[in-house]
Amino acid sequence: MCGIVGYIGKRQALPIVIEGLKRLEYRGYDSAGVALWDGKKLQDERAAGRISVLEGNLQRKSWAGNLAIAHTRWATHGKPSEANAHPQSDCTKGIEVVHNGIIENHAELREALIREGHKFVSDTDTEVISHLIERAFLVNAKEKILLEHAVLDGLRHVTGTFGIAVISKHDPRKLVAARRGSPLILGIGKDEFMVSSDVSAIVEHTRKVVYLHDDELAVLTPQGYEILGFNKKTISKPLNTIDWDVVSAQKGGYPHFMKKEIFEGPETLENAFRGRLLEAGKGGLVKLGGIEEIKNKLLTVRRILVVACGTSYYAGLVGKYFFENFSRIPCSVEHASEFRYSNPVLEKNTLVIAISQSGETADTLEALRDAKKRGALAIGIVNVVGSTIARESDAGVYNHAGPEIGVASTKAFLSQLGVLALLAMLLGKEKEAVSEVMLQKFSAELKSLPVKIKKILAMDEKIRKLAEKYLKYDNFLFLGRKYQYPVALEGALKLKEISYKYAEGLAAGEMKHGPIALVDEDMPCIVLAPKDSVYEKMLSNIEEIKARGGKILAVATEGDERIAKLADDVIYIPHTMEEAAPFLSVVPLQLFAYHTSDLLGLDVDKPRNLAKSVTVE
Repeated sequence: MCGIVGYIGKRQALPIVIEGLKRLEYRGYDSAGVALWDGKKLQDERAAGRISVLEGNLQRKSWAGNLAIAHTRWATHGKPSEANAHPQSDCTKGIEVVHNGIIENHAELREALIREGHKFVSDTDTEVISHLIERAFLVNAKEKILLEHAVLDGLRHVTGTFGIAVISKHDPRKLVAARRGSPLILGIGKDEFMVSSDVSAIVEHTRKVVYLHDDELAVLTPQGYEILGFNKKTISKPLNTIDWDVVSAQKGGYPHFMKKEIFEGPETLENAFRGRLLEAGKGGLVKLGGIEEIKNKLLTVRRILVVACGTSYYAGLVGKYFFENFSRIPCSVEHASEFRYSNPVLEKNTLVIAISQSGETADTLEALRDAKKRGALAIGIVNVVGSTIARESDAGVYNHAGPEIGVASTKAFLSQLGVLALLAMLLGKEKEAVSEVMLQKFSAELKSLPVKIKKILAMDEKIRKLAEKYLKYDNFLFLGRKYQYPVALEGALKLKEISYKYAEGLAAGEMKHGPIALVDEDMPCIVLAPKDSVYEKMLSNIEEIKARGGKILAVATEGDERIAKLADDVIYIPHTMEEAAPFLSVVPLQLFAYHTSDLLGLDVDKPRNLAKSVTVE
């Protein structure tokens, strides 16, 4: 969740790491800090609040140096404050540590270190790491051990997850980074090197990166880098090339990243389908290179289990309909955060699909690992190349959505739907569970979606006016059936996470079983009612709501005059197959949430209390 940036090289380090922090702001944070080696001593500065506060403090200092680490913190242990911000130091201010993750045994370690005479000044779990490293230097004072060995000695006492970067006056021309369960990436430049928790902070300086795996440590110096296992043996790792540049991660004239990413939806789908949906006349076939190696195993699959969190979970719910409709394989979808604690029963020939935009979502990663231990075949659907879920899956499919900076996921959701649809079609074709005609029809419809989404985006100003009309309401119900039920859940999530209005997504058929008691003139209902197999039932739901004085904002198919007579307001989407409708109906809900937040003057891209990538459980 937090952001780490470190630099060592020939240039001034401070502006590079501060700019890197700014590129990580979208991940969410409540405090920030930096530590720098000026050639004689370590300097550090921390501040609660935005990076701009930290910058203001630094402007009053004349620091210079070629080695620095910096951090944005999202509080877990200890409230947001200057004392609890990172970097965290030891007693002598000779070691500085930035840390993502959670040290599970920090309380026991703290007590033991206090008994040895160490003094703590923060409430964080991170501070124990700096004291453990200090302890290694003290115990081995006569041998003058290297920083990397002191770090390894300290980490052997730690239980939990960590991605850390460390600098020290005891070995000052060196930056050491290590990980277990929390992502870290090395940026490899010419006579300079970087470390970060996210490629966004690196890509302005180099596209050449190395991904650290669990229980690996990197030693960076101005002359080069070395990677060690926690057993101190050298590891050779390949260089990877990032396939997007810093321009891709900038707003491009839009007021917010979220709006830019909503408008990138058509291109995102085109990228998800490119080279995977074959041309007409070839049977509507799908080619997914990432799963070719396990294709034969897929033919034996008898059950599919999707594990994911948040927006990815809702994409999985749509995927359930895809799999059961096209491949006729039973599918269930579970919150990854609950999966491990249910002692799940995985039958033979179960396929587990883990969905995560970042590929680092802690709950989803642990669910994937648990499923593999139980013998399941595992596929990852992720957006970030080289991420942990991508590496630990038996096979996978990348979204190719490009960087998504806004905390509220939008284009990644569309790409996840696209990949799930392709996978379901592939399974259906291989198992001969669906007709060639149906595959051809759905394939053609998928290819038409980018143009249809552009038609919805052209209604942006109309949707903004509707958001303004409904701005006075504090509570909303989102209703849908069948394919539209997960879209209702996703629409409610978008509204609540960036506008802080209460919104609940419901299966419309459940209204009579309790929720309809909430309906009155102050509880508007956003109803998803395209022309599909449950259209008539949705009209009945609308009638029930109107009879109780409820306001209706409907999302409906172009040309639908019946719904225009029932609803207070209607947003029309182009006609499409029932199976493809979620790709279209979600877009006006994304725009409605965006404009609601913007009209309220809120921070659309960085909503309170949230982080883009949830890398702790």
